[in-house]
Amino acid sequence: AASMMYGAKQIRGFCHLCLGQEACAVGMEAGMTLDDPVITAYRAHGWTYTRGVSPLGILAELTGRASGCAEGKGGSMHMYNYNFFGGNGIVGAQVPLGAGIALKLKYMKEQKVCVALYGDGASNQGQVFEAFNMAHLWKLPCIFVCENNHYGMGTSAERSSASTDYYSRGDYMPGLRVDGQDVLAVREATRFAKEYAMSHGPILIELDTYRYKGHSMSDPGTSYRTREEVQQMRKENDPIMMLMDRMIESDLATKEELKAIDTEGKKMIGEARE
Repeated sequence: AASMMYGAKQIRGFCHLCLGQEACAVGMEAGMTLDDPVITAYRAHGWTYTRGVSPLGILAELTGRASGCAEGKGGSMHMYNYNFFGGNGIVGAQVPLGAGIALKLKYMKEQKVCVALYGDGASNQGQVFEAFNMAHLWKLPCIFVCENNHYGMGTSAERSSASTDYYSRGDYMPGLRVDGQDVLAVREATRFAKEYAMSHGPILIELDTYRYKGHSMSDPGTSYRTREEVQQMRKENDPIMMLMDRMIESDLATKEELKAIDTEGKKMIGEARE
């Protein structure tokens, strides 16, 4: 919906879509509770929804309306809700902020964890490593998450990082590499990470994922990768289709039931657009 509305010039400015990365937010949300705070970068639409904002609240924010979740003042990159601290536009800046939120949790003796997410494009920022260091020194209840979609803007991970083993970047912190297209794998990794972080301190997760669209809507996403690459990922590693196939094979749902859910979802989005 946001893609079409941007094309129709109903959405102005920056607009970063997370199509293809749905299992990251949905899987992590299933492994924690809404009482666990989350802070992320500017590809935040999916997280905004899982944190409790309605499609209407998201689309209203994207179109600059007062009924949006940030009263129309934040737009695509700055959405907020209860225990959701954005949507942050400065690359990597949300990571030390996440460590600060985790410090508050420890100081107040709250049995919660903070999830601080960043992309592979932010992984080489000095402030990221400084946050790792302080979090480990103080044993903060923080899960640092690198959503590795393999391209920082238009630069591949291999061209920007001497080491693409992002899960190992914590050095003194334990790290996990997880299939970010498998919602169940993400859920179980999150459950483990939350239990670990609350008892032992910070842990790092790398979610191996992929975005179908460009970095933002102004980026066609085809100058640094081939159309065939994107099509292959859609065909073989789409997180929604993978879950649907697994549910059908396990007799958890029928094709007809899943189709009805899809129809209902499209209707809900259509009504929000109007």
